[in-house]
Amino acid sequence: MKRIIGAVCCVFFLAQQLVAQEILTSADNFIRSLSAEQKTAALYPFDTEERYNFQYVPRERKGLPIGDLNAVQRKAAMDLVRTCLSEQAARKVEDIISLEYVLKAIEHRGDEDHYRDARKYYFTIFGLPGEHTVWGWRIEGHHVAFNFSVKDKKLLSGTPGFLGANPAVIKEGPEKGKQVLKDETDMGFAMIGSLSPANRQKAILSVTAPNEIITTNTRKAILEHPAGVSYAQMSDREKQQLLQLISLYVHRFTKSFAEDMLKDIQAAGLENLSFAWAGTTEPAEGKANYYLVHGPTIIIEYDNSQNNANHVHTVVRDLKHDFGGDALLEHYRTAH
Repeated sequence: MKRIIGAVCCVFFLAQQLVAQEILTSADNFIRSLSAEQKTAALYPFDTEERYNFQYVPRERKGLPIGDLNAVQRKAAMDLVRTCLSEQAARKVEDIISLEYVLKAIEHRGDEDHYRDARKYYFTIFGLPGEHTVWGWRIEGHHVAFNFSVKDKKLLSGTPGFLGANPAVIKEGPEKGKQVLKDETDMGFAMIGSLSPANRQKAILSVTAPNEIITTNTRKAILEHPAGVSYAQMSDREKQQLLQLISLYVHRFTKSFAEDMLKDIQAAGLENLSFAWAGTTEPAEGKANYYLVHGPTIIIEYDNSQNNANHVHTVVRDLKHDFGGDALLEHYRTAH
């Protein structure tokens, strides 16, 4: 048995090392593909305050926009995305970027109007990627925001990690019916639907959903205390449903990194997790809903309230490692 456990641990460690090397290689390839002018736009020190500038709405940003990349550079940029995210999440990123074209058409914006613009998704590298360095990178634009931190070839953080969709469901046109964040929506309703009447009553905080995720874009995600129904109060079936919902979100990242996040959640005590809900408990057009998963190490939020409840925001916040965590920044400053 010890040999089996040792072999499994060895395989898992090797998988982590392989992913880490792929991230480093992809970052190097992206940087090498850039011109001197592009590097000036894309490269920042690791300890800059800009690294904490977490935004998910349309606005001007720092970094190098995807619209300024040629085909080779764009492939290198998206290869970097795919080394840090799961295949499914990387596809969602591309689909969300494509929704800018849908929004532009819905809002009847002309060619000269760039408020909705699929070219305005920015890549930024913080620090110098290397085998024994502290560095990070960010992809950010409307409804896509991930902040990754790496130390000694190990991915330490991928949060804040935000994905949104507007429209949540495309109502017309050639992609009518497409729903980029369908799993997040369906599994949320499955979770509230799985609860007993007593636990549902505990979980529902309000019949009205908030109009935004509660943690917004703050540097530190802080909720005063757990709300809703706790994991300890759930039946085995309800517990399994909650763990499946959590797994959906953490598996936005690579498998090995997602497993690390799940280990942190388990180590902090599953009994300390809670689930809360607001708004409609049944899917209905124009009816808003919100849910929250909260534990000692993680916050997951989902909100669908804006644009007549056809505009979804979701976020994962790692309460230990957002932006790499304070300990990583202190290590960087001490080493330099």
